[in-house]
Amino acid sequence: MTSRVLAAACLALAGLGAAACGGTPSSAADASPAGPAARAPETAAAPPPAAASPARKAAPTPDRPLDGKVIVIDPGHNGGNYRDPAAVNKKVNVLTQWKPCDTTGTSTDDGYSEAAFTWDVAKRMVKLLKAEGATVKLTRKDNNGVGPCITERAAIGNDARADAAISVHADGAGAGNRGFHVIMPKKIGGPVDPVVGDSKRLGLAVRKAFHDGTGLPYSNYIGKDALDYRNDLGGLNLSTVPKIFIETGNMRNATDAARLKDPAFRQRIAVSLAEGLRSYLAS
Repeated sequence: MTSRVLAAACLALAGLGAAACGGTPSSAADASPAGPAARAPETAAAPPPAAASPARKAAPTPDRPLDGKVIVIDPGHNGGNYRDPAAVNKKVNVLTQWKPCDTTGTSTDDGYSEAAFTWDVAKRMVKLLKAEGATVKLTRKDNNGVGPCITERAAIGNDARADAAISVHADGAGAGNRGFHVIMPKKIGGPVDPVVGDSKRLGLAVRKAFHDGTGLPYSNYIGKDALDYRNDLGGLNLSTVPKIFIETGNMRNATDAARLKDPAFRQRIAVSLAEGLRSYLAS
């Protein structure tokens, strides 16, 4: 699989340009460009009714190991969020608290935004995963709009009856902090409870593939061995499908930021995340 993904990666790299969400325990859900902040609350209501399952293909083959699988990729934030603070700051119910609909996300010191970063990585992942046969859905269609709210992002994965969902972010912590970490849900007496175990398996698979594929270190400032468990993120609390967040690095750290701004390294990130998803789905 790795060789197939790397081959696809080389093709995908040629056609993509630049494209960055943040969060320490107080910012892992939504960090602001000014630095670490609590991940924005989301207006969450009860999860939407289950939609009809999307058409799925026959059994996978060696050349298309993800045939029949549905994957939802949630690129954190949106490039136009700063233009509509009223919409972005609207409070949503995430079951354990009320939080803002979304945030603008963070950025590197020289202005490369988290929203642009996550959008670029997500597009690269779509090409790789589709080449493996997966049906892939994104929670936003471009990097020029506003939102959607975190509650809506969860609903997209639920409506798709995704086999796996991943929310891609980059953190906005202190300049001395670096490394990546994976955020997984806790049981809250809510819709996520039945998939907490599968979400942990997904998180472990992605952690391994990301560490092996990028060489980035485990976070030195949050979680244990790059694993963090939270009950305050609407994107996780409201999910009825296996789902994780990944903070791929700290945009406020010069070493991490240099990697995240590099298109070739973003391709490595996409390849590694795709490999983690494939590993989980094949298990």
